[in-house]
Amino acid sequence: METVGQSDGAAANRRGRAVPGARAALLLLLAINLFNYIDRQVLAAVEPEIRQSLLAPDDPNAKAKMGLLSTAFLLSYMLASPLFGLLAERTSRWLLIGIGVTLWSLASGFSGLAATFTVLLVTRCFVGIGEAAYGPVAPTVISDLYPVAVRGRVLAWFYVAIPVGSALGYTLGGQVAALDSANESWRWAFYLVVVPGLMLGVWAFLKRDPQRGAADELAVPPGRARLKDYLILLRTPSYVLNSLGMTAMTFAMGAFAFWVPAYLKEHGAEPVLGLAPAAFFGLVTASAGLLGTLAGGAAGDALRRRFPGSYFLVSGAGLLVAAPCALAFLFVPFPQAWTFVFLTVFFLFFNTGPSNTILANVTHPSMRATGFALNILVIHALGDAISPPIVGLIADNWNLKVGFGAVSAFMLLGGVVWLWGARYLENDTAAAPHRLD
Repeated sequence: METVGQSDGAAANRRGRAVPGARAALLLLLAINLFNYIDRQVLAAVEPEIRQSLLAPDDPNAKAKMGLLSTAFLLSYMLASPLFGLLAERTSRWLLIGIGVTLWSLASGFSGLAATFTVLLVTRCFVGIGEAAYGPVAPTVISDLYPVAVRGRVLAWFYVAIPVGSALGYTLGGQVAALDSANESWRWAFYLVVVPGLMLGVWAFLKRDPQRGAADELAVPPGRARLKDYLILLRTPSYVLNSLGMTAMTFAMGAFAFWVPAYLKEHGAEPVLGLAPAAFFGLVTASAGLLGTLAGGAAGDALRRRFPGSYFLVSGAGLLVAAPCALAFLFVPFPQAWTFVFLTVFFLFFNTGPSNTILANVTHPSMRATGFALNILVIHALGDAISPPIVGLIADNWNLKVGFGAVSAFMLLGGVVWLWGARYLENDTAAAPHRLD
């Protein structure tokens, strides 16, 4: 595969523009990310039907076991990410992306074929491995195509796929599962994502890699980082504090996303606009997450000149507002409770662009993929890999309202950590391109 030239990237950076070919690459990565999150959240939408189909009806730990499906996916995803992060700094990133998309699409299809809970658990592990070849790699491609001045807005557009893809997963799963539950129609929610995913994988194989550091202020292309160089990440306050804030946010978001469909069913939420409650939750997630992600990305870039720590400030403020909204959702009856669901999702996603922009801006281009991979490992190991079963265990012993109370506490914790990080961002951003000089 060829590589986009460094000279084109340097010229574009001097003009404050993207590297040639950036828009087409962004559109492909956005489409892949969309199916990435459809594959993830379709499981949550059909969780009650899978539980009924594959687990004994009198199992007292049924919800905790279902939470383990999310944990299995995330364990494989976070453990494989550092490996693919290192590979991305030594080989074609588009090749890794194509392999990842193909693998997780096939694994999703086999999830629909699972006859036992154990088989489904294994297939979700392979979905995680496939996504590990994409998660830490795609943002580095975007960072090499767009300069710092616009990177926040661009990454916000890329991460719009999280709420929209998640919403489509909820909608697809909810509607398909409702068609014929007696004949396990939930399986088709997994089958339907296979062909589009394989087509996107083929497209990725045909793309050209951008030069590493093409959009950064580098006189020459970066060399390969040495093992000791990666310790720089742990000595960068913005990187460490941002990862801790993202961990708290990921804990909260993972549990909220996984258990809301079950909460809606248990508390008798009625269909809205002809949609099942889980499907309508997908619609709310799409609209609120889309608006929140774009608003947060725009706010971070717009405030950057006045407040050097703007990406931290925007991220922290969003979580501090999301926490009371999540609590209000538990005590307001439906349909009024949908307003607080919308607000919770909006402010949960407000940090998406800014927090990932921090990761891109405070890491050197030669170690950016590993920086994203290490972040993925930490935020999922201590975040949404453990939060669904923890909240499921709380629900088995008390109820989901108590579980969501714990979720709100993590939102507050993440907001405080992000506000703390604002003081370090300006210096860490300025130093990042020169840390290996």
